[in-house]
Amino acid sequence: MAITDYDAPRTPAVEEDSLEELRARRNTPDSAKVDVDEAELAETYDLPGADQLDEELSVPVVAQQADEFRCTSCFLVRHRNQRAYPDRDVCRECA
Repeated sequence: MAITDYDAPRTPAVEEDSLEELRARRNTPDSAKVDVDEAELAETYDLPGADQLDEELSVPVVAQQADEFRCTSCFLVRHRNQRAYPDRDVCRECA
């Protein structure tokens, strides 16, 4: 692993390719070819721990209570003692 000094001044890496080299590289038959095996693998790859559930998940929805407010920044419903300002609906975490 190479060590990189991020504080050092950066110099742009300029590749000086001739026009002929660029045209030759563009006209090669393998330049835009996609490996079929990689494309098929990407479509069939399953993330670990992402089990498919066949059951329907249901959560009871409770209406906003009189002592709660919805934060205008994070949109979470919070208790009124979490309000950062008495005149604005912003929670302490977002303030």
